[in-house]
Amino acid sequence: MRTVTISGHNGSVTSATQAPAAPARTLPNRPNMVSVGTMVWLTSELMFFAGLFAMFFTLRSTQPAMWAEYSQRLDLPLATLITVILVASSVTAQFGVFAAERHQPRRTGGPLSMKSWGMVEWYILSFLLGTIFIAGQSYEFAVLVSHGVSIQTNAFGSAFYITTGFHGLHVLGGLFAFLYVIARAYFSVKFTHKEASAAVVISYYWHFVDVVWIALFGVVYILPLLV
Repeated sequence: MRTVTISGHNGSVTSATQAPAAPARTLPNRPNMVSVGTMVWLTSELMFFAGLFAMFFTLRSTQPAMWAEYSQRLDLPLATLITVILVASSVTAQFGVFAAERHQPRRTGGPLSMKSWGMVEWYILSFLLGTIFIAGQSYEFAVLVSHGVSIQTNAFGSAFYITTGFHGLHVLGGLFAFLYVIARAYFSVKFTHKEASAAVVISYYWHFVDVVWIALFGVVYILPLLV
């Protein structure tokens, strides 16, 4: 508050006026550091898989006849099926993210009413779909080994098992991450922003694993049919 003196014919009058308020200080809108750290880590993982793709293409270019022969032994229908399943799990995971963002950890209606599902139900479904993918991939590995195609057979076997095997390990890591987020939602007294952020971060990783597999599917299974 400040004092103002007004002078006139009848003397001076002193009045008080309200001083303008100081501008409020606003904090900068900082990004979530867990999300930023996850994105940086996924960038390093992208470089890792880029190296695996480079290895695959290098070996393929040196022995194209072997690649053409052994690529025919791959189970394309099974690979297509588990690819669709993995893509579907990415969709269900995103629905789980939507539920987490509105702070809905569990369903609000019947178990068959998917519109009322929360993050837990969508992530359980994503976990089951991811488990089916691993089961299908393991079955194909077993069949190939029984037909004499192992990691030690030749360059094709080494490149195939290293690229798809490392991806399978990443899928297993994502499945354990789903279990962690689900358990955290069950045992937390209140579903807070921290639990929601953890669910979102896991979805980043799962979408990354999904995209990498689509690229692998195209290179390993589809490309031999086109070239």
